Amino acid sequence: MSKEKSKIEIVKDKIRKHRVVFQLTLPLFMIGKNLINCYNKFRGRRIFYKNLREYKKKNQSNRFIREFGYDCKCLTDWYDSAGPTKVYFWQDLWAAKLINIKNPGKHYDIGSRIDGFISNLASNRDSIVLIDIRPLEAKIPGVDFLQADATSMEGIEDKSIESISALCSLEHFGLGRYGDPIDPDAWYKAMKSIMRVLSEGGDLYLSVPIGWEHLEYNAHRIFYPQTIIETFNELTLVEFSSANDDGIEYNIDVHKYDEERYNRGRRFGLFHFVK
Repeated sequence: MSKEKSKIEIVKDKIRKHRVVFQLTLPLFMIGKNLINCYNKFRGRRIFYKNLREYKKKNQSNRFIREFGYDCKCLTDWYDSAGPTKVYFWQDLWAAKLINIKNPGKHYDIGSRIDGFISNLASNRDSIVLIDIRPLEAKIPGVDFLQADATSMEGIEDKSIESISALCSLEHFGLGRYGDPIDPDAWYKAMKSIMRVLSEGGDLYLSVPIGWEHLEYNAHRIFYPQTIIETFNELTLVEFSSANDDGIEYNIDVHKYDEERYNRGRRFGLFHFVK
């Protein structure tokens, strides 16, 4: 018993140590980030008025002249890259490419980004069913919307879906963030429901935040990849990769990031399963 207690105390001490370091460094990081933003805006304002004077000098027509009250000051765009390729970009690209290669007759999705992943899919296919607990007012060509609780997948028959995805959605289930009922086991129930409705030979494309397993209430859960693999015990893992803001690491060891802490959910595990 005393040995067991000592192990628990060791773990608690490690957690406290990491928490203290994080709490001390985060304010410094935020202060530094805000100072950089302020400096860039200051520089940007100087460039704005310099460019405005040059524009007025060069503009020889009465079209597109600068008028008072219509300025829209964009002060930092000249410091940015051509476009962001953050973790959601890589995640959406990974899943969309795999689905387009497999080319299922109908594809189901649970709560993924409409302005990213769903738009990628909709540009290549006309038969998508989007499931979300929240309403969707827009009518998207080629996309049928089903407002439902994907925890139970009620109304969807067993083994009736040949292709399904859930990109960074299941980690939120049961936390109330999106108006869903509080249920600590909602993520587990949803995964079991997905196994129930997936047909033999069907494909599941899944992403969730990975790292040291814990809850960041009420944003999301961080999973050990092994937890996901063990929960989908009726499926075969075809691929496990990982994405963060820097890109995708393909076919990595499932335990590579088990000890990574405080990544704030910005490292995603990319799982392709087949039933």
